[in-house]
Amino acid sequence: MSGMAVPLPPDYHPTDDEPFMNDRQRAYFRAKLLAWKEDLLRESEETLESLQDGGIQEPDIADRATTETNRALELRTRDRARKLISKIDAALGRLDDGSYGYCLETGEPIGLRRLEARPIATLSLEAQERHERRERTHRQD
Repeated sequence: MSGMAVPLPPDYHPTDDEPFMNDRQRAYFRAKLLAWKEDLLRESEETLESLQDGGIQEPDIADRATTETNRALELRTRDRARKLISKIDAALGRLDDGSYGYCLETGEPIGLRRLEARPIATLSLEAQERHERRERTHRQD
């Protein structure tokens, strides 16, 4: 697939009336993924600055506990952001190789509504539901 930038009108949204994963749709999802990644990186930097500022020892044990709880929450948030960034990078790679928007399990189009809601989706809704049912069954064993 070409890495050429396709100009998008500011009000463009993919529709089912056009060919699935045409140049405009790919450009749209690339922009959406890059903006999401940028937001996550900015939040991650803010979290890191907050964690670095958190070296103050609270004299009160309750305040110390609150500070530690907040730090643990920030670390979990940072880890979640790191995992999401990795999934965004993988989705950008799929845009480059032409497999973006297609279910890894069935090869069928994932669907525009699902991709709008979850642009890093790798499975169609039906395949995702099958996957989750299998996980629930195995957890109950």
